[in-house]
Amino acid sequence: MFELLLTSFPVIFRYFQLKRRGEAMTVWNMRAAVFLWAILAFFLFILIFYFHPKSYSGLVPFRTVSVVAQTNGPVIELPIRNGQRVSEGDLLFRIEDHTQKAALSQAEAGLGAVSAAEAKSADALKVAEASVQESTAALKKLQVDLENAQTLFEKKVGTQDAVRKLEATVAVAEAELSAAESRVASARTDISQTIPAQRATAQAAVEAARVALDKTEVRSFTDGVITQLVMSEGSPASQLILSPAMIIIPDRPKDLPIRITAGFSQVARASIYEGMPAEIACDSNINLSFRNAVLPARVAFIQPAVAAGQIVPGGQLLEPNLRMARGSMVVFFELEHLEHQKIMLDGSGCLVQTYTNNIDGISGHIIAATGVIKAVGLRLKVWGSMISGIGLAGGEAH
Repeated sequence: MFELLLTSFPVIFRYFQLKRRGEAMTVWNMRAAVFLWAILAFFLFILIFYFHPKSYSGLVPFRTVSVVAQTNGPVIELPIRNGQRVSEGDLLFRIEDHTQKAALSQAEAGLGAVSAAEAKSADALKVAEASVQESTAALKKLQVDLENAQTLFEKKVGTQDAVRKLEATVAVAEAELSAAESRVASARTDISQTIPAQRATAQAAVEAARVALDKTEVRSFTDGVITQLVMSEGSPASQLILSPAMIIIPDRPKDLPIRITAGFSQVARASIYEGMPAEIACDSNINLSFRNAVLPARVAFIQPAVAAGQIVPGGQLLEPNLRMARGSMVVFFELEHLEHQKIMLDGSGCLVQTYTNNIDGISGHIIAATGVIKAVGLRLKVWGSMISGIGLAGGEAH
């Protein structure tokens, strides 16, 4: 509309020219002026729409947290309700835990058995060491007796049988000493290696049982608001991520600015650039006073790929004819003023209008000035959205 008004001066000039001459205004007399008007309007339309692209697909994205259980069983406690605000660590629901408690008791009993085995091995080591001392003393005495018997035999006083008997006795004592030393080594191995390994296994079993018991208590990992709570006490806890028990809308990170996303035609890639000024009008901010209905913003990031072209490994070859629909170029915007983030409703739909102002020279100033037409048009669209939103134009009413 404004483009037609701005380029209508040839027709207006021709009209006054014919009026001054006293000639009638006919199609034949106006043909050149109308044709020039159409040409100028056409090029002005191209100029404005090329350098100031807009998008109707603006969106305030937000994240959600799906809550699912990590173990099976019926829900025995549900202390939260829909719309309730929760903090990190708050209990969401508790699952029946008799099996997990029994497993923990069994694991703790196994750890106690290891402690008893350790005490038993320590006693066995003391007994084995005492046996070594006793066998050593007995062996030394027998060795002395053997030496005496051999001396007497050499002096023709003792007998050969006495010597042989003592030699056999000494061999038995040496074997007993070796066995006692083996028992000492075995007891020491049990204390230094076997028992610690058994203790570590038992402690791991206790820890695993405690983890399994902790899984019966589902707690929040973030601050946010509970929504879509579908479970009740007595119902089985869902472990399917596609069928969560509830959804948490987490609070916005305080250190990250809100980014509004919008899809533009791929042709707009030549004119959209990072830092480009823009205006954003979200449906949830429209009001009669028009206050904060249109917010200033800038292009923060341009996604370096079009989603329609992504491919994943599959069992079929790629057929380009099945991907004839052109995807959008996704652009992320950040608000110029941080205080405006408080009034942004997560998930709200927005109109996004960009303005080119990075061209130098007179032509750049002219192109930038034509953005006023787009700015006025954006505000007219905002009024149209309000009229449609309240139901006067057949849209979704309150």
